[in-house]
Amino acid sequence: MKTTRNLLFLAVGCAMFFTSCGSSHDTHEETATFKVSQPIKQDTVLIKEYVSQIRAIQHIELRALEKGYLQKIFVDEGQHVKKGQLLFQIQPTIYQAEFQKAKSEVEFARVEYENTKALADKNIVSQNEVALAKAQLEKAKAELTLAETHLNFTELRAPFDGIIGKFEEVRLGSLLDEGELLTTLSDNSKMWVYFNVPEAEYLDYAMTEKDSAEMVQLRLANNRVFSEPGVIETIESDFNNATGNIAFRATFSNPAGLLRHGQTGNILWPKPLYEVTMIPQKATFEVLDKKFVFLVDDEGNVRSQEIKIEGELNHVYLVSAGLTTLDKFLLEGLRKVQNGGKIHFELIQPEEVFEGLRLHAE
Repeated sequence: MKTTRNLLFLAVGCAMFFTSCGSSHDTHEETATFKVSQPIKQDTVLIKEYVSQIRAIQHIELRALEKGYLQKIFVDEGQHVKKGQLLFQIQPTIYQAEFQKAKSEVEFARVEYENTKALADKNIVSQNEVALAKAQLEKAKAELTLAETHLNFTELRAPFDGIIGKFEEVRLGSLLDEGELLTTLSDNSKMWVYFNVPEAEYLDYAMTEKDSAEMVQLRLANNRVFSEPGVIETIESDFNNATGNIAFRATFSNPAGLLRHGQTGNILWPKPLYEVTMIPQKATFEVLDKKFVFLVDDEGNVRSQEIKIEGELNHVYLVSAGLTTLDKFLLEGLRKVQNGGKIHFELIQPEEVFEGLRLHAE
């Protein structure tokens, strides 16, 4: 009985040993087979992004044209106004008095001139006196025009359609100096969006023949894309020597008035690329700010290879140097291999790999 029991324990122990060994062997085989793939080459569109500043096509300061007390304010901050609309009224009493005085002097000078001319026609006075009287009349008219101008300056009107900005430290009854800032006025019907472009990209743009103006989009601060497209219209004359950039300007229509002077955003500039080499981002690793992949030859030998990145899309790098479509790179398990090592691998077709990336991005 004791012998039978010992044999039974021995059989169970052997079975457990071989089962354990078989399980370990299966796991080893599973982890030892790595997935590799190859780069794919195709046309694509790379969206370049630039920090931008948004400006109204017209944005001016409204200042007092005459000294005096602020008598009336006809608008409010943020109000839309029309060209010629009355905005502010400076107390006109003194200027009205000066205007009436100048007007009376014109009438007096006109009577003097007409009387002198009548006497000259009768040869009672000389023509020189007529010329003098006429000069006095013209002088009075000029002074009347000047007085009328000063009177008109007491009314501040909108020079164009726009939006009133913040009121400065002026209120009803404030004593204004000539030239004192009251507020600002912005024409936001169209917006100018400025963004800085590196010299190399400027040269690519300037040296490429274009059938039409380049179109761009604007991503706003809430990460949403503005509904209206923009068009690149002009480039500044000088480079910024400190940054090596030059400013471009794109114009956007702003029919709903969503954009305001002083906003920020990001210009999205689509640039077509032809026959560009692509690999999944997950197949790369970084060493000292340089990108690498593990290449695998037909015998399974592994070596690291530096690559140059031209741009990136969702989960994909665009490679400008370091890879060809014939190369095989390690797709997964980068931390489990070493440079110069050897692996067993399974080749995954590039189309299958990139289809999976697109589904994941969606």
